[in-house]
Amino acid sequence: MSERAVRVGAVGFGYWGPNLVRNLDRLGDADLVAACDASEGNRAKLAAAYPDVAVHGDLADMLAAHELDAVVIATSAPTHYALARQVLEAGLHCFVEKPLTLTSADALELVKLAEERGVVLMVGHLMVYHSAVEFIKRTIDSGELGDVLYLYAQRLNLGKVRTEENAFWSLAPHDVSVALYLLGETPDSVSASGAAYLNEGVDDTVFANLHFPSGKMVNIHVSWLDPHKVRKFTIVGTKKMLVFDDMQATEKVWIYDKGVVPKQALSYGEDLTLRFGDINVPFLKMGEPLAAEVQHFLDCCRTGATPRSSGRDGLAVVRILEAVDESIRANGAPSPISLEG
Repeated sequence: MSERAVRVGAVGFGYWGPNLVRNLDRLGDADLVAACDASEGNRAKLAAAYPDVAVHGDLADMLAAHELDAVVIATSAPTHYALARQVLEAGLHCFVEKPLTLTSADALELVKLAEERGVVLMVGHLMVYHSAVEFIKRTIDSGELGDVLYLYAQRLNLGKVRTEENAFWSLAPHDVSVALYLLGETPDSVSASGAAYLNEGVDDTVFANLHFPSGKMVNIHVSWLDPHKVRKFTIVGTKKMLVFDDMQATEKVWIYDKGVVPKQALSYGEDLTLRFGDINVPFLKMGEPLAAEVQHFLDCCRTGATPRSSGRDGLAVVRILEAVDESIRANGAPSPISLEG
């Protein structure tokens, strides 16, 4: 694709769609040509806010009426597969909000279709475009933390309670995608427990343990039935430890020069020493993660580069979500995660 602006169509102007459309409209690399929504009310809001954008009632009409390079999809998760398939079959680049699909079989089909058509498939794993997460990734890769041993994440709040998906499907894609991005590998099994206190069959609280082939471990706790609003990651390395608290306005990342130092054993109980050093709170220049995510999608559309949150990354996340469900149904028994396809 040439250096001209990417001609984009948007699908969905409900909960999250307006944020995507706002960024597409303001970024010079995008030419927001058209948008569609099944809701008459949403279409009216869209037409009023963006009078220069053609508004349609469904995706098929939009694709037939305009020459587009790419389409962004911000609709409810059950619609993702059918809409993304239409876009990919039309030979267009496609951005889909998380989760990519509701089954790994559907996700794999979309991934293979995108690869066959030679187009970009990107998933809206927003947190991997967060300035703090990018900093943490660089810190891990530099070796400052040493070898990462394990990490744990907490995403808790009182509400918003959902009835169509459990707390893990609703909240954990953020934390799963960040864990995979930071560690650079995919887990081979997961064990999980959950409980449905508010709506039968819909788990409000889930604890999940992801096991990786390297021996690393990730624990994720999500809940919409908790007195605290928490968005926190803790990473333990052999040299240092790091905490990312996204609820903090400015000091989001704390690096602790703490660890356990092995030494030559002299007698029972004297073979390990604890090391306590300084605490570093680095200055981070924060930007809007969604703006960075949308810009990354546009860049990939032009260059053909593989997105940081590619279709295959989206597939890996869906497989983990499925495995968590299976483990919960099996009373916490480990559930293997397929690494093939």
